[in-house]
Amino acid sequence: MSVAAERIDRLDELAREAARAGDDDRARHYVRLARRIAERNRLPLPRRFKRFTCDACDAYLVPGKNARVRLQDGHVVVTCDCGAQARYPYR
Repeated sequence: MSVAAERIDRLDELAREAARAGDDDRARHYVRLARRIAERNRLPLPRRFKRFTCDACDAYLVPGKNARVRLQDGHVVVTCDCGAQARYPYR
């Protein structure tokens, strides 16, 4: 595992902890840093990171707190407080 991938994983953990503690600005900062590192090093973001971050406002999503999660016809719909929606298929 490269240094950049390890740093992205660590920033994911920090963003999760900050979001659960209620520090949304710090969590958003960690998400932006992780995305920049991934872009710069041409690395894909981990699936867990992509599923729990908002593409529109860079918020780290905590279901029930700042995100609504619904199941609809074979896919999961995650709606952020900013209004952005992400849809993921499931079996």
